[in-house]
Amino acid sequence: MEILGTTLRICVDDLEASAAFYERLTGAPPLRFERGGVSVAAVGCFLLMSGPEAELEILRKVSATIAVKDVDEAYSTLTGIGARVLAGPVETPVGRNLIAVHPDGSVFEYVDRKPAA
Repeated sequence: MEILGTTLRICVDDLEASAAFYERLTGAPPLRFERGGVSVAAVGCFLLMSGPEAELEILRKVSATIAVKDVDEAYSTLTGIGARVLAGPVETPVGRNLIAVHPDGSVFEYVDRKPAA
């Protein structure tokens, strides 16, 4: 499984102010989308999320987002070495993802940029 990079996940109260700050910090414009009642702004290596506390409480349990070449390959590798997949692979606005728990209890999101077939 090829890991292409990581994204830091940050839950924020004011998405607009935070997106403006991280845009100035990284020089990258925010990519915005909604997912399950949560507003998201991807800015460089930062994934900013704002929404209902019940949703954010779940999102805070995911340590980081890991970009991979292929989520299906990640699924096979992860399950083959003892991780437990909680959700996915599923389609997202920018590709596909899955959520996995590593044997040490860490929770990570794995994503690829492959459009739906």
